[in-house]
Parts: sequence; structure tokens; C-alpha cells
Amino acid sequence: MHVLATQLATLEEADAAVDLGQSPGEVVVLSFSDSDLSALAAAWREEADVLPTLRLASLKKLRHPMSVDLHVESVLAHAKLVIVRGLGGLDYWRYGFEHIGDAARERGILFAALPGDDRPDPRLAAVSTIAADRLARLDAYFRAGGVDNLRQALRYGASLIGRDLDAAPPVAVGPLSTIGDPADDSADGRPRALVVFYRANLMSADIAPVTALMQALDAEGLAPRGIAVSSLKDPAVQAPLAALLAGRRPAIILNTTAFSALRDDDTTVLDAADVPVLQVVLSGSAREAWAESGRGLAPADLAMNVVLPELDGRLLTRAISFKEEAAADPRLEFGSVRHEPVADRVDYVARLAGTWAKLGRTPRADRRLALVLSDYPARGGRTGYAVGLDTPRSVVEILKLLRAEGYDTGGRDWRAADIEALLAGDAEHVDIPAAALPPNLQQELDATWGAPATGFRLPLLRCGKVTVLLQPDRGTPADRKSGYHDMNVPPRHAYVAVYAWLRESERIDALVHLGTHGTLEWLPGKALALSQECWPEVVLGALPVIYPFIVNNPGEAVQAKRRLGAVTIGHLTPPLSAAGLHGALAGME
Repeated sequence: MHVLATQLATLEEADAAVDLGQSPGEVVVLSFSDSDLSALAAAWREEADVLPTLRLASLKKLRHPMSVDLHVESVLAHAKLVIVRGLGGLDYWRYGFEHIGDAARERGILFAALPGDDRPDPRLAAVSTIAADRLARLDAYFRAGGVDNLRQALRYGASLIGRDLDAAPPVAVGPLSTIGDPADDSADGRPRALVVFYRANLMSADIAPVTALMQALDAEGLAPRGIAVSSLKDPAVQAPLAALLAGRRPAIILNTTAFSALRDDDTTVLDAADVPVLQVVLSGSAREAWAESGRGLAPADLAMNVVLPELDGRLLTRAISFKEEAAADPRLEFGSVRHEPVADRVDYVARLAGTWAKLGRTPRADRRLALVLSDYPARGGRTGYAVGLDTPRSVVEILKLLRAEGYDTGGRDWRAADIEALLAGDAEHVDIPAAALPPNLQQELDATWGAPATGFRLPLLRCGKVTVLLQPDRGTPADRKSGYHDMNVPPRHAYVAVYAWLRESERIDALVHLGTHGTLEWLPGKALALSQECWPEVVLGALPVIYPFIVNNPGEAVQAKRRLGAVTIGHLTPPLSAAGLHGALAGME
């Protein structure tokens, strides 16, 4: 059979037929989990002189039936023991499980088909050729996980094929572990940050992105602590984690685990901290695939690390690491796949965590806010239009609410007429300088809009420490409607300058974008998991965003959530009332 060899299979390449190019080994282990495979490789190296020869491979590379056929023919059929640990049961990889089971029965090979979670699977046991007690013990080693337990699993497997080796029973590891020195943050007054990640990453020593993130948080003035969990939904995790949250009282939580953690009462264990939870993505794809993708993340990452965590109310940040395959160990004919952090993405997430923590610790009277009004193209040229909102009255009500909550709004009662004057241009104007950008981004702006002016005039309304302004046009007035959602054309110089001025001169703590919808979330760049050259990040920086959004437009609200990391606050549609009849229709009635 002639199939092209491959290196690292991304999720998009899952159906390609590949030849792994391995020679036979006495023991073969296949798993969907890169953590399993990395830990097995490390465990085998510790006792390579006494353990049988070992071959390891990822099931992600063996999804095509031709790939399975070739691997069975060239490697598995010559093994003495084959262990396959799937995810999702028999149906996830039915062809492979059944084909290996048939070959094992035909050739007298020991075959253990193991579930990828903590639940026994009778259908996998049925395709196995190993006795039930031995299958259960192998399963227990993998469930316990970690290099030490998997080294004992290899010793036990060796004993099953005739090697004179003893194996200690599996040692269960607690469902929750911590990294970082608690003494580092006990008395220095820094806001505390919790970084939640999977215990499997800790046990396979695959925590480079977590370590990098904790170092970056420390550099931002936060006191980080890493929390390794089996799962946020594991009942054994929830009690100790709740106690830790109560005792530590974090200012911010950064979560790297996937899926939703909602319980039956629609709460999660992290809710008890009553602080923002930032969702941080450890991507399962290669960095090259992300860099070249306009989508940003593969479908599996999107589902597991974005869509389902949104159900918990987590705020999406960035992908800070990607899978990278190391050079193959010639003895194993296998290269471990590990998470490799991307420094600028790690730094961005740490800065964002720092700004959210600062917002929470700053007294309300000292918080500086920008209230930016949408200016959606409306019939009749209505300035400051937001779908379903009376914008001037909404601003007044927000200012009243802020004042009642202790914010500095200028010590006076604002009226809708004040906002209407701003929208008409009859307001204070300030001079703002052009923004300083990296050369490549500056060249992109210049190529689209020409050289920038030396400065710009911005109308605004100062309400104490709350600055109210109209979102500037991203393009020219002539193409406002057609260019509003254009994700190919960068914003003009003045647009970039306004947001830079808010960040750097006004030093705002948060941005409130009022109403459906603005243009910031529609600037060019990736759909999510943005890079440092995506225009929403270039313009906004690492600012907290609060975004009142009409409830009947969730599709565009998602754009703000995923590209700006916004807290979207739903507001109702305007109430309906009877219009009545008038004129000729009234007479007819």
C-alpha cells in the first residue's frame, strides 16, 4: 500500500489517509489524548532497558480506514499487546476497534480497548481479547494517569506478554492540585489570579502555556496560582475548589478547561468567586493553521473552547498555545505533541486580566469610563442610532445609575438635551494626536486612506470621570452603510486615534459601548482567537468592554463577545402598542 507520510495532522486534515511509517513493536498504544502519549513516552524512557519495545500513535492520525488498514498490517499485527484508548466509546472509532479486534483474535494478540473517560464501556470490553480483570487493571492505570502510573502500566503489560516484571497497583491522584507558592501572595497586597487547567496536562508535564501565563500575570502585578482539576464538573473537585475560592478571594479567574461546567441549578463552581472568568484557549491545532486561518480556530476548538464555555458566561480571550510535534524519538518512532505557548498572545491575556482586576479594585468614584454611542446607518440620517434604543434617554438613565452607585458623573443631573447637543456637534471639542502604530499596520492604513493628519478634532461630553462620545466613522460618510460590516478595509486614521486617545490620554478603565451595534467588532482580522495584527485588538487594546445589546440579535452580539471579549447585556425590544387609524382610514372605519 502506498500512502504519503505525514507529520502533524490538524483537525481539518482528520480524514486524510496517512502512513505513520512505523516498524513493529512488542507493545503498541494508540490514544486520542496527547497527554496519554506524552506521559507514556516519558515513562518508557525511565525503564527502556527492561521494558518491551513500544510504539505510540495518535488516533487523530488514524481516522481514515486506509490508515487503519495499513497500520494494522504493518505494525499492530506483529505486536504482542495492543492498547487503544478511545474517546466517545466504540462509535467514535468503530472501524479501528473492530478491525484490530478481528486481527487480534486471528493472530492471538492481547488487545485492550479502553474508554477515554471514567465510565466502563461494555461494548469496548466485548471487542477486547484480554481477560476482564486484566482489562480493568489496565484501565485503572490510565484513569489514574501520570508518568508514574503509566510506567507501572507498561510494567504490567510487559508481565502479560511474558516478561518477569512486577507492577505496583495504580495510585489515584487527587482531583485537584495547585502550583505556585501560596506564600508569594499571602501578604503583598497584589490582586490574586487563579489559572484553572486540566490535571492531565500537569501529570504529563505539558504545562508550558500555563507556566508562561502565570509568569506574565506576575509581571502585570497579579499574584497567580495554578489550579489543576480533573474537570470542573467533577463532584470531587467542586467542594475543595469552592473552599479554595472562598479562602483565596481572587480578583480574576482565567480558565483553560473546555466545555460547559453548568450544574443542574444553572450555576458553576466558579460563580461563587463573583469575579470575571476569562476563557483562555489551549488550541488543539497547529500554530501554522491558526496563522493562516481567517476563522481563527478549528471546529472542535470552537465547540469545546468557545461555544460551550459561553453558556457559563465566560469571557473569551485568545488562544495562547498550539500543538507542536517534537522530533521523533528513534527508539519509539514517535514524537510527542505538546502545547507550545505564543508569547504575545500570553502577554495580551495577562494584560486583559490585569485591566479587569484593576477595574474591580478601583473605587467606583475613581473609575474612568468611556460611554461610546453607536451610530448605525439609519433611514433619515439619524445620528447616534442604536437598534431599539432611545439613545439620549438611555445615556441619561445610565448616568443616573452610575451616580447612584457612587461613580463620578460630574455632580449634576444630565438631560436628554445634553446628549442631543453632543449628537448635533454642539459640544466640547478636543484635539487628539494621530496614533502610533507598528510600521506594517501604519503602511496598511496609509495605503488605504493616505497619509494621516497631524491631529483630529473630537466632540465629546465630559460627565465627571465618564466621557460620552459618538463612535467615529470607520470609513468615509459616502460608504457608511456599505462599509459598516466590511471586514476587509481597515479603519481610517481618525478612528484609530480616538481609541488610542481614550486608552493612553484619558486612561479609561473600561469602555461601555451603547447599543446595537458599533463597528469595532467588524474590523478586519480573524473571526476569533485574534492575533496582534487583527484590527479589533489593534484599536481596542486590552480594555474591558461592556456592551448593552438588543436581545433579538444574538448573532451579531456573538461577534462582540468573541472578537472584543465583551460582556453583552441584553436589553428588551421596545414595547408594542396599537398604532390606531388616522386620515382616510379613520374615516373609512
